[in-house]
Amino acid sequence: MENQVFLQMYAAAKATVGQNIYIHEIARAGGEENTIKKLLQLPVYQVKDSDKSHVVIDVITVIQRIKKVDPSIRLHIIGPEQTVIKIKRPAGAASITMLLLVWMLLFIGAALAIMNFHEDVSMLEVHQNIYELVTGVRLESPLLLQIPYSFGLGLGMILFFNHVFRKRINEEPSPLELEMHHYEQDIEKYLADHETDRGSKAWQSKHFSPPSSD
Repeated sequence: MENQVFLQMYAAAKATVGQNIYIHEIARAGGEENTIKKLLQLPVYQVKDSDKSHVVIDVITVIQRIKKVDPSIRLHIIGPEQTVIKIKRPAGAASITMLLLVWMLLFIGAALAIMNFHEDVSMLEVHQNIYELVTGVRLESPLLLQIPYSFGLGLGMILFFNHVFRKRINEEPSPLELEMHHYEQDIEKYLADHETDRGSKAWQSKHFSPPSSD
């Protein structure tokens, strides 16, 4: 009976410099249990420091690696044809400094945007008019409206972004998370289209070769 294996590549994965990438980290497979266990433990690539931020492993590389071990296996490919591996590197002092600078820039920019918006729409005058309309008294600082409004503004942002610090309020993704997801998908698609090696090199000449057992 012909040994058939169904292989589905993951769209994305993560790794660190020096890490050996195995098939089970970039794909899942279906078929005869013993065969699958053996194939999923095969090394495909070793991340090098020169790989920078991303590495693209295409399905041809995986097929070559599997066929090298067992040429009789008949492979059926399902889904994506590449896996984009994001290389995680330890954050240095420069990265932390950049994070603080970006955080300060965003904080100041957001504060200025909120203040300029309230100035443009004359929010203070709106609060004064509403307070006068309800109570018949005009105040320069209607705190009875301004204080709840300030808390409501912060609460509304929390509900909109669906996070309190690292804690998610519910399982639904926030608009920011959806935009980041689409952005990452665009990056992965670009890398898969432009960074994949389209040559016909043998597996050993391009990727990590496991040590031979003497």
